[in-house]
Amino acid sequence: MRDPYDVLGVAKNASAKDIKSAFRKLAKKYHPDQNPDDPKAKERFAEANQAYEVVGDETKRAQFDRGEIDADGNLRITDRLKDMYINGGFNVYPAEVEQTLMRLEGVADVAVVGIPDERMGEVGKAFVVRTADAAGTALSAERVIAFARERLANFKVPREVAFLDALPRNLGGKVVKTELREK
Repeated sequence: MRDPYDVLGVAKNASAKDIKSAFRKLAKKYHPDQNPDDPKAKERFAEANQAYEVVGDETKRAQFDRGEIDADGNLRITDRLKDMYINGGFNVYPAEVEQTLMRLEGVADVAVVGIPDERMGEVGKAFVVRTADAAGTALSAERVIAFARERLANFKVPREVAFLDALPRNLGGKVVKTELREK
């Protein structure tokens, strides 16, 4: 199949509304009932249908997830859009901050959420679960922030750190960030 965006005649960054409109035009134009004399109408209609399914799914996913496409063309979901917060006009994706903090010795688990801030709009707050060893016992909020400052852009560095015994999780094992925002 050709590139589904080319089939629909839309740009890769087209809105869901534009994609739907383009599909409707093609569906009307190539519907076999509308074009009984065109031998390729059925083929073009099927191609448009298939392209809309692919692009429509991608559009829905793009509304909620953020990801990367590797050199082999595989999509890796890296974060949820609803978890993103805005610090001083910059988008911060907590997954990046969490992945960085997980490299710190003494961190067993971590979750980052945006909390309200008068000056910056929102700032990051890291909820850290310490390991049971000496490194975890010695871990301080200052050390967590210093570690993040060495490895992240300033706007991504959490401004607050709280230590928990365990992160709240749902039955599927995902961190319940709404609970953390309330703490």
